[in-house]
Amino acid sequence: MPTELQIAEHRKVQLAAKSVLSRLAPLIVPEDTEQSIAAKAHQMMQEVGYPDTWYYDCPALVLLGARSCVSVSGRDYSPCDESVGSFNLITVDLSPTHKAYWGDCARSFVVENGKVTDTPQSLEFKNGLSFLHQMHTQMQAIVRPHTTFGQLFEWTNMRIRQGGFVNLDYRNNVGHSIAATREERQYIQANNAATLSEVPFFSYEPFVRLKGGKWGFKHEGVFYFNQAGVLEEL
Repeated sequence: MPTELQIAEHRKVQLAAKSVLSRLAPLIVPEDTEQSIAAKAHQMMQEVGYPDTWYYDCPALVLLGARSCVSVSGRDYSPCDESVGSFNLITVDLSPTHKAYWGDCARSFVVENGKVTDTPQSLEFKNGLSFLHQMHTQMQAIVRPHTTFGQLFEWTNMRIRQGGFVNLDYRNNVGHSIAATREERQYIQANNAATLSEVPFFSYEPFVRLKGGKWGFKHEGVFYFNQAGVLEEL
């Protein structure tokens, strides 16, 4: 269980990332590319006081269009110059840090008629966003302090299959602990018997594509157990 100081400091970083993603959405235009969106996001993180990242040298990992289903480590990521255009899906993943405190937040933005919209008309876009929202809601309802990383992995992948989706993550995991260093992270992956309450915080980030679909969706939040053993999101 994290301390009150840890909760407060991690929440500051995570709320900054959420704020930037919220403000970034209406600034995305058809002429933008992964490169320009990543630059906008990093500049905005700098403006709110978080210029640094814990994720290699990748403060903003942006994937769109033909690459929306690509799973890549920040160590190997390089933004491309494919333009957004009038119809697209864009995922932006931010990983700011301040001292020992991390943020980790990803959102998928639907572009229709050249603008980001929260109410897409495309059925595949609707289904993808709705499925991830349901996954997060259900996860928070079933997870307990004694739930293991492996159990959450198995449940998530079962739900992905049942929903008609596939897991796109290159490691096949669906999240990780928030640690002091990248190397200390525990992953939500098969056969990890550690309980979620053994770490102060963990991210949950299923990355999915509808079977037969062309778009990859991601939604990421950071969670912890409060003193009553109830899961809360930063």
